[in-house]
Amino acid sequence: MKSMSNVDIFTISNELNNLLSGARVDKSFQPTKDIVVIRFHVPGTGRIDLVMQCGSRIHTSQYPLENPITPPSFPMLLRKRIKGAHVESIKQHNFDRVVEIKVKKDQYYTIIVELFDKGNIILLDDENNIILPLKRKHWSNRDISSKREYIFPEDRGINPITATEEEFKGLFSDGESDIVRTLAMNGFGSLYAEEIIKRANDFIEIDKNTPNSEISDEQLTALHKGFEDLFNNLTAESVKPQIVKKESKEDVVALDLVKYDDYEKTYYETFNEACDEFYSKKVNTDIKNVKETAWNKKVNKFEKRLQLQQETLDNFYTTIEESQHKGETIYSNYTTIENIVNVVNQARSKDYSFKEIGKILKKAKKDGMAEAQIYESIDKLGVLTLNINETSIIIDPKLTIPENAENYYEKAKKAKRKTKGALIAIENTKKQLEDIKSKKDIAMENISVPKKRVKKNLKWYEKLRWFLSSDGHLIVGGRDANSNESIVKKYLDPKDIYLHADIHGASSIAIKLNGDEINDTLLKESGEFAASFSSAWSMGFTSQDVFWVHPEQVTKTPESGEFLAKGSFVIRGHRNYIRGARVKLAIGIVDYEGKRIMVGPIEALEAHCENFVVLKPGFMKKEALAKKIINKINEDDLLTLDDIIRVLPSGKCDIDEEYHHQKKLRKINPDNLQD
Repeated sequence: MKSMSNVDIFTISNELNNLLSGARVDKSFQPTKDIVVIRFHVPGTGRIDLVMQCGSRIHTSQYPLENPITPPSFPMLLRKRIKGAHVESIKQHNFDRVVEIKVKKDQYYTIIVELFDKGNIILLDDENNIILPLKRKHWSNRDISSKREYIFPEDRGINPITATEEEFKGLFSDGESDIVRTLAMNGFGSLYAEEIIKRANDFIEIDKNTPNSEISDEQLTALHKGFEDLFNNLTAESVKPQIVKKESKEDVVALDLVKYDDYEKTYYETFNEACDEFYSKKVNTDIKNVKETAWNKKVNKFEKRLQLQQETLDNFYTTIEESQHKGETIYSNYTTIENIVNVVNQARSKDYSFKEIGKILKKAKKDGMAEAQIYESIDKLGVLTLNINETSIIIDPKLTIPENAENYYEKAKKAKRKTKGALIAIENTKKQLEDIKSKKDIAMENISVPKKRVKKNLKWYEKLRWFLSSDGHLIVGGRDANSNESIVKKYLDPKDIYLHADIHGASSIAIKLNGDEINDTLLKESGEFAASFSSAWSMGFTSQDVFWVHPEQVTKTPESGEFLAKGSFVIRGHRNYIRGARVKLAIGIVDYEGKRIMVGPIEALEAHCENFVVLKPGFMKKEALAKKIINKINEDDLLTLDDIIRVLPSGKCDIDEEYHHQKKLRKINPDNLQD
């Protein structure tokens, strides 16, 4: 993948500084070993994801990457240290391929993003000491390890924004180099080195390979003019972000370049947007290749196992055939074998050693003795190796001829018994292989590559907790202290109903009655909603008491000497209780002023949609749960994982498999099953 140039980083840094200064740092993620994503909240804009890839790129992105279920240590440390911090500045270090992101929380922290070579991402404290690097590295003059002082890489080249004509011309003092290499090695890279030369050619002809020692004063002046012409575009902020393409060649640049005059160009409002489109497409391909490689490893594992099992089975069949043949050969040559065995036994009775017996038999074979022609060898234990009609047979003289033959028949029987187990194992492996291939095909079809996140225009109630009751009433609740305040101050009308779980840490809930009378069904559903969006969920409760009152009973005025935290209220007068409200929710897509995701009581989802998932307090992390939910309810590709995660209750969840099992049974035999 193309690495960003110094010019790219200069442009990106300026845009990021303007966009993210004052932004609040949210969560951090590490989707791959060399990519870190930091999420920011920008006032008036909302969520902004910043993608940083070691040695390659840094830009905002609308393409959310899939994150591991268990976060690695580096993003976890970022969450611990800088979540909630505010961005002070983002700048490029000395026109080098290094970006400094300075944030302030309890102290100042700096995130260093190195985009040269294989790169790195490093968190520094306020004294410029390394808290943790993404990758530990060591050179003779730099040690990127925890608790070490961070040392910037040695400066190379000049800063084109501040460089004087004298500094520029001084680059060519090395007489052993040539023009294009001198420019490329001093911070401009090959692309901008050639661009400077092309622009200089408007004034005087210059061969890019001209040695520095042969450059004329006129050429040197022309090179400086080409240099100024190019980089004045950066200082004048006349940036034109674009992706250029010609046949198979493609690039992303911040300026109109002479080199790309005959290329097809697509312009973008910001360089961040152009880089996002350029790099994210390539990342999609990389992700698919990585996942396909991982699946291929799983498939290869079973293919190798099957191959070994097949070879083992073939060996069993070979053993059966050869052993039976050898047993038959022994009986077919009974007398001949018996004669040679007798010779060995007689010699042993006269105290001949096996070595001496072997010499005697070898000499007899050489002399043409008929019985000795089948002799091959005898080992130190007296076991004979005979060759009969090109079949090698082992004979133990201490055993009878039938016993020797039976040894081979028994070997064949054992191999035959083993073939049954081998055949079963092969069939099991074939099934496993077909299963893993099927899973691979499905996974590759539904591979989770980044899809562009489009900012949705949410209805007012979608910014809160909400659901539509089974009889069509809208119920809204707070997501945090700020929105709890809004529920009471902005959305609770005089004829509505206010609910709150009878536990510390819960949403303020408002039933929008619109002039209707309250009823038991509406209270029951709203009570379950209030109970579920409280700390009862994260504590694993199955039920929780909820109280309800009229709006005039809810006040922000505390008793004398007391203080109310943001989002808290005082309830005056009698409280009506909904005892043991069920802590359970359902999630699905409903058609309410257009199709949208809704989380609410089971009865409400049953009334408004066919396809939904029932949730209960559990142990599954939200990201893993969201993947399961999206596969079950995502009609017309309407939702993203973030959409689902956003509406889930605080705390871990599980899918209520028992509910869905019973629902399935009711469909099969509705007469014999009750809720």
